[in-house]
Amino acid sequence: FATSVSPWIVTLEALEPFSEIAPEQTLATVSDYLSHSSPGRKRMTYDIKLEVGLSCGEVETIVTKSNFKHLYWTMDQMLAHHTVTGCNARCGDLIATGTITGSREDPMSFGSLLEKSWAGSKPFQLENGETRTYLNDGDKVTLRGFCCGGDGNAPRVGFGECTGVVLPSPEANV
Repeated sequence: FATSVSPWIVTLEALEPFSEIAPEQTLATVSDYLSHSSPGRKRMTYDIKLEVGLSCGEVETIVTKSNFKHLYWTMDQMLAHHTVTGCNARCGDLIATGTITGSREDPMSFGSLLEKSWAGSKPFQLENGETRTYLNDGDKVTLRGFCCGGDGNAPRVGFGECTGVVLPSPEANV
């Protein structure tokens, strides 16, 4: 359900100007194969700005703004974990991150409607006056991501928009 791929695939080389050292992992002990303990090896991430728009009819509400750099696991760690049991990775394979939540103190950075609505217990307001806890039939969701250098020297790199509309389930033939 709702699996989508952006119209643009951005290479690691294009993201290099936006790389930065990832925050330290402090929530759990990391297995050796996932550690970045090699001499000279640093945990790297990317400063990719992300936002999600939810449209009901013609009116869009930005429901979240987050950043790729908030991921707990780096792409290196995700690839290592994916392949450690023998699962192949080949040139051209895509790796997805899943939900990216920012600060727990900032509801605007929550990475899913489950978080934003506190598991459906707290509806949130849309720009058109409606409220939501979860997606409804006909809702349009637009994901956006881009990088831009704060110093003005790096060019803007965009991922394009990725949009999907929630369709009603087909009638069951029972």
